[in-house]
Amino acid sequence: MREGYEGTGPGAITPDGCAVELYSRLPVGDEPDIVAAAVKPGARVLELGSGVGRMTHELLERGFEVTAVDESPEMLERVRGARTICGRIEEVDVGETFDVVLLASFLVHAGDVEVRRGILRTCVRHLAKGGCVLIQREGEDYHTDVPRERVDPAGFTVRIVSVEPVGDGVDSVHAEYVFPDAVWTQTFRSRPLDREQFEEALGEEGLGVDRYLTADGMWVRAVRADPGQR
Repeated sequence: MREGYEGTGPGAITPDGCAVELYSRLPVGDEPDIVAAAVKPGARVLELGSGVGRMTHELLERGFEVTAVDESPEMLERVRGARTICGRIEEVDVGETFDVVLLASFLVHAGDVEVRRGILRTCVRHLAKGGCVLIQREGEDYHTDVPRERVDPAGFTVRIVSVEPVGDGVDSVHAEYVFPDAVWTQTFRSRPLDREQFEEALGEEGLGVDRYLTADGMWVRAVRADPGQR
């Protein structure tokens, strides 16, 4: 396990506290719609942190060519129809470039600044000329509207139970996922980034915001900051 990360519940738990069985049950949501609206049809996509393939499978059905990256072999065993690469995102080098690099699941909020920088460098390293990085940010009140819960139409409850500071601007977040037949928990570290801090973090690695894709600012389309490299 990574320091500060843990998970409980049935089945395999990944190094960042995610439960494979849990993520196999979670619905995909509207993320594929957001991606499809922001990029050209049939684009080559590098999905960083694919997990079990919730988004992967939907994007494949929509005609995208997807390479799925995750550090958990147990997660990647659930992915069907895409090339898979097992490794830490901040260290991966596929040796190719892609039209779209997808960084969902709030991974840009990694508690360790060097991990975040490494993740963003991976995005840039794999970005084809004219390509874009699609990034999912936390909501503005993610760390302050606590405790909170959401009952999903599929019949399970997601709770953010606590958010506790652990120093250096990093919070420890504890979440619960309650199903009728099982309960999973996850504790992970997250660094809050307001819009200015987020854009500064992108700029450090040669990226700039092209546009915010959703009204809440949680989905962002980023491109190379240097016009000559776009």
